[in-house]
Amino acid sequence: MLSLKVEMAKIPEFNFSKAKQVVVDLNIPEDEYLRVYRGSARTVLAYSIDGRRVSFPANILQPFITRTGIRGRFRIRFDEQGRFSSIEKL
Repeated sequence: MLSLKVEMAKIPEFNFSKAKQVVVDLNIPEDEYLRVYRGSARTVLAYSIDGRRVSFPANILQPFITRTGIRGRFRIRFDEQGRFSSIEKL
């Protein structure tokens, strides 16, 4: 699993069914994201800008891959059932 390691107090898992969007800052080096293509990673674990722990499919980041990896602030939107709807770089 890809993960961003952030030192924080224990935070409850983010409940996608109650929220429609989450904003995360990502800094994933290219070699780390390549694990998705090799099949050893399918999920990104990160913290939202308001401190909630979030987990989402790594493949939604594919449009944002550069030679240096994936960097930036992203808004991820979900439908009423908590399923991925869209992602945009802010």
